[in-house]
Amino acid sequence: MTGMEIAIVQGIDQAGAKAGVNVVIDVIRAFTVAQVAFARGARAIKLVPDVASAIALRSLMPDALLAGEVRGLPIDGFDLDNSPVVMSQADVSSRTLIQMTTNGVKGALQALQAQHVLVTGYASAVQTARYIQRILPELEDPLIRLIATHPSSDDDLACAEYIRGILLGTSQPTASETEERILTSEVAKKFFDPAQPAFDQRDIAWCARQSDDPFVMCVSMRQGIPTVERVEL
Repeated sequence: MTGMEIAIVQGIDQAGAKAGVNVVIDVIRAFTVAQVAFARGARAIKLVPDVASAIALRSLMPDALLAGEVRGLPIDGFDLDNSPVVMSQADVSSRTLIQMTTNGVKGALQALQAQHVLVTGYASAVQTARYIQRILPELEDPLIRLIATHPSSDDDLACAEYIRGILLGTSQPTASETEERILTSEVAKKFFDPAQPAFDQRDIAWCARQSDDPFVMCVSMRQGIPTVERVEL
């Protein structure tokens, strides 16, 4: 790890350009949903910046499923919303998803210039850190940029600091500390608010637990479209 540099930035406008690795973090909920989708056998996830782009791409890929949210809420005409609970019950085996979300997906679309681009929530944070350790010798740039996509909530920032601790070998913050920060974060609050029944509090339990699935989520350009693919560890 000699020469490795780690930078944590918060907000999608901080994604930057030059880096060996950009790790785009959206714990609640985009890349927790993506992790669940791949665990259930999804083939790939196409990333798009807005609803119109999602619908246009689906017209070219009629077998693909639309998944995402606007202001956290389901989108009319989409097959799936942005809920890991819903995704855990969906039949997505061998399917391609087209994903559009407010923070996570937009952050990933702004982070494509790095040599390696990964997306993650807390569920796959450990695997993501281990993958970065594995590819360190091949990096052309020593900078590892950890992008907490939400501009103010603590959930993505906690996950970024957790990954940094693994990379540096400090194990700080701990897993339990990180999970507590996710559960009590600004974004999580609306999921426990009875006045906002559209947000399922069960989603937060999914977002605040680790998965043992041995894969990471890497972004590559496929036929000109940013595409998330499952890469085995």
